[in-house]
Order: sequence, then structure tokens, then C-alpha cells
Amino acid sequence: MRNNIPIQLLITVLMACIIGYSCKKLDKRKNEQPIARVQDKVLLPSDIQGIFPAGLLEKDSLLLVRNFTEKWIKKQLILQKAELNLTETQKDVSRQIEEYRSSLLIFKYEQNLIKQKLDTTIYPDEIEKYYTENTSNFILDNIIVKALFIKLPFDAPNIERIRSIYRLEDEESVQQLESYCYQYAVKYDYFSDRWIILNNILQELPYAINNLEWKLKYYDYIEQQDSSYRYFVRIRNYKLDGEVAPLEYVEGNIRSIILNTRKLKFIQNMENNIYNDALNKGQFIIY
Repeated sequence: MRNNIPIQLLITVLMACIIGYSCKKLDKRKNEQPIARVQDKVLLPSDIQGIFPAGLLEKDSLLLVRNFTEKWIKKQLILQKAELNLTETQKDVSRQIEEYRSSLLIFKYEQNLIKQKLDTTIYPDEIEKYYTENTSNFILDNIIVKALFIKLPFDAPNIERIRSIYRLEDEESVQQLESYCYQYAVKYDYFSDRWIILNNILQELPYAINNLEWKLKYYDYIEQQDSSYRYFVRIRNYKLDGEVAPLEYVEGNIRSIILNTRKLKFIQNMENNIYNDALNKGQFIIY
């Protein structure tokens, strides 16, 4: 198919679009030199004038024109096959088009009303109330932790000093650790103020951990090393899979649930109000 699109023609079209000759200033499509034709369907330079991102190199623009043209040809060929092989009833898509248009207009109207009138403020007591009443919906399927993860080059200095302070929580130790890690660590993640899935940390370690629940129960740290790096994990808190998730871990989900419920109720009330108002005004008849 590519051989059917002369390279010189693509270059001519491309330059015309970039410079702004035909693609921007042609008054009549009939004066344009076609890029491609599939029976009575023609692709013209003005059809592609909006496809070029700013700053695109000429060679990349040429490739973009070529790809766009080939996709256009494929689309026309498939469309012709559909026209030939579908029955008149199958080709009558006017109902589907009208249904799609109606659905799209209603959706846009609803979104505008929601944006203008829906109260999106969600208070902490609402979140806590929903959490308390629906704890069975927030059972963990992964172990989550609040933790600290450090990955250091094997030859990083003062390892013993780091080993002695990374498990401490006083402000001075934390500041010293942060200063050291910013200088030497390959990776330093401080998750002590938020919950994350433990596997996100474990996959960074070179070796798997057996009896993980037992390890979490009796140890609050993990240390490993390989030939290149040393790994330090400090577990500050954890929740096992099967337990109820902490409120702060699911708070974002609860906010979304409450807001979506509020949106659905808003739309339902809006529909009922419009219906009742039209009924009172005699704007429709049910036979």
C-alpha cells in the first residue's frame, strides 16, 4: 500500500501544510491536489492540516502524513465493504445516531448541572459514618504497612551508623538519616505517614521472605544485601490481609463513593422534578 503513495507527493503536501500555502489559504477544495483516492472518496491536504503537533520535525511530519493516509485508505475500503455486504436495514443507523446524540446531550446537561449546583463538600464525620456502617466492604486483600525503605550502594560509608539510626523515630535521627540518604542512597522512600501495600517494598528486595506474618509480628525491620547493594526496611505499623483496612487507607475511596452516590441522587431528583413539572403543565400525554 505504501508504494501507492508517492513520496514526492507526500513531501509536497507536507511542505504546503507547514509553510501555510494550500492547507491554510485554499478557498476551494477543488483546487487542491489529492493525496489519495478510494473510488469517489478523496483525501485532500485541507483534511490533514490539523494533525501536525507544534515543533514536529520534517521527517516525522512526513511519516505522520503517510500513516494518516494509510489509515484513511483502510477506513474507506472497510466502509465500502460494509456498504456492499450489509442489508439496508443493517445500514440504517439513524436510530442509533439519534440515541447516541440524545444520550450525549443529556449527559452534558447533567454534568453542567452537577458542576453548577451539586454540593461536593464531604465532611470527616460523613466519611467516618460511612466507614463504620460498611466495614465489611473494606477488608484488606493485601498486607499494608507504614514503613521506611532504603537502598544503598554496598560501599556506602558509615553503614553501621545508618544501621543504628534508621529504626529510630526521634526528629534528630530522622533528619540525619534523610541527609545521609539524599547523598548516598540509590532509593529512599519514607512511607511512615501513609499506608502502602507491603509487596511494593518486598519486590525491591533481592530475596523472598518466608513466614512473612511471623516476621512482621516479631520484627520491625528487614535487612538484606547482595553484591551491589544493602537494603534496609523499617516497619512502623502493619495490617494483615483479611483485616479491616484503616480509615485513612480507604478515605479516598469513601469520598468517591459518597460523591458518586450524591451525584446519582441529584440526577434522580432532577429527572423527577422535570417530569413532575411537565406533568403539572400538561406538556405530555400518556395514552
